[in-house]
Amino acid sequence: MNAQKTALVTGASSGIGLAVAKRLLSDGYRVYGIGRAFDDVDTPKDLIKLCFNLADTEKLPAFLSENIKEKLSLLVNCAGVAYYGPHETVKPTAIHEMVSVNVEVPLLLSSLYLRDLRESNGSIVNISSVTAKLNNNSFGCAYGATKAAVSHFSEALFEETRKQGVRIITIHPDLTDTDLYRNADFRPGTAEDTVLSPDEVAEAVIWAVHQREGLVVRDITLRPQRLQINRDSKK
Repeated sequence: MNAQKTALVTGASSGIGLAVAKRLLSDGYRVYGIGRAFDDVDTPKDLIKLCFNLADTEKLPAFLSENIKEKLSLLVNCAGVAYYGPHETVKPTAIHEMVSVNVEVPLLLSSLYLRDLRESNGSIVNISSVTAKLNNNSFGCAYGATKAAVSHFSEALFEETRKQGVRIITIHPDLTDTDLYRNADFRPGTAEDTVLSPDEVAEAVIWAVHQREGLVVRDITLRPQRLQINRDSKK
């Protein structure tokens, strides 16, 4: 792998984003990772940490311009936030945060870096969700709607840029062992056949990115064999 390739990964402080950043570093990428806060124990030393609240989209372009001088070969939009419950109980601030982080940020970053990615025949990987494909997202309909928007955007952007050599890849994971469910009254199951690991999602990202030139893996959906949800009685 060419060590000069540069990647930007959002949500790189934990979960899928951190797993993707680690894999890219092991493949020789120079990796910038955006997160609100980084744990020095889990964060690789070679990761270039960018501490930023992605919900503040107004200041994001200037922040990136100041901190990233290289041209990107890869953009991986992993950052995500979810709030669950009957829709009338979801606060306006929560809806705004989901739309900002889950939808506006991938659209904004794709716009900012498309010129770089055209020059490098690079890739954009959007981590969506299996909920983008489901008709029934009860008690998570706003979150599902934001992920459906990302998936739709990815499809349209692929058609727009495919002749220019940019690969647009969408990953649709099901329940994954991350902190995404911190605002929910449930957690995924713990058995191997009921939940995905962040490393498994990261492997799918790397596999798709490393396909030969001219081949685009547009969509990967990852699901555990069995569905199991554990309710949190404390919430």
